[in-house]
Amino acid sequence: MSGPSESSEHQGSGLAWREAGPPDGDPVLLVHGYPESSYMWRDVLPALGDAGWRAVAPDLAGFGDSPADPSGTWERHTERLEEFRDQLDIDTCVLVVHDWGGLIGLRWACDNAGAATALVISSSGFFPDGRWHGLAETLRTAGEGEKLMADLTRGAFAELLDHSSVGIDESAVDEYWKAFSDERRREAQLELYRSGDFEKLAPYEGALADLDVPVLLVWGDRDEFSPVAGAHRLARELPGAELAVIEDAGHFVWEDEPGRTVDALLDFLGRL
Repeated sequence: MSGPSESSEHQGSGLAWREAGPPDGDPVLLVHGYPESSYMWRDVLPALGDAGWRAVAPDLAGFGDSPADPSGTWERHTERLEEFRDQLDIDTCVLVVHDWGGLIGLRWACDNAGAATALVISSSGFFPDGRWHGLAETLRTAGEGEKLMADLTRGAFAELLDHSSVGIDESAVDEYWKAFSDERRREAQLELYRSGDFEKLAPYEGALADLDVPVLLVWGDRDEFSPVAGAHRLARELPGAELAVIEDAGHFVWEDEPGRTVDALLDFLGRL
């Protein structure tokens, strides 16, 4: 009898990635948020593999073990996701996204209609009238963002994550701190946030609903960065969407409550 699936790490010519499950399984593409990496899916990947899915999670450029791209913009990250899909020969997939991974992944799904056969959206939004939270506004502000990046230490970074999540331990901090390991990576984060004008989503109004695919929304009820009101709005805008609100979980819902989030995901996938 074979044991539980384990995720493996890969470094190709483009993005680094983690993968679990049979190579011929139906693909699930998982796109992490900020300031994380594919490590955030450490509990999800083996569970998907055990269930027979081919689970693939890239490190976005400049995060985890992926080198920074010459451009760190929202648009470039979306292009890189399509390049990654082509590199791994993924035709169609279930798309699972969190935080900035939602803004990148959902834009990719709309730009490549038919590529995503189902959506699992967590702690994100896709609204032309969206508003950034305080930390994001600091990163988007010239001078203030540069100072924050220049002054940030690993200790302060660990304290920020500890305040925001009960599930991010020292090993996770080590993984996520890689995004701050050199000046180019820090600059790329400013480029990402400063390219994140929500008005860019105006041409996509109604595009998610037009994909006409099953949708699961997974949200922590204590999300301070993407309040659960956004989940309810998405549920209204996406007919038939299922909503799983995870009690006592915050923004980093997959790390705060790995058991309940994985159960919700596997139940949803089992009914596709």
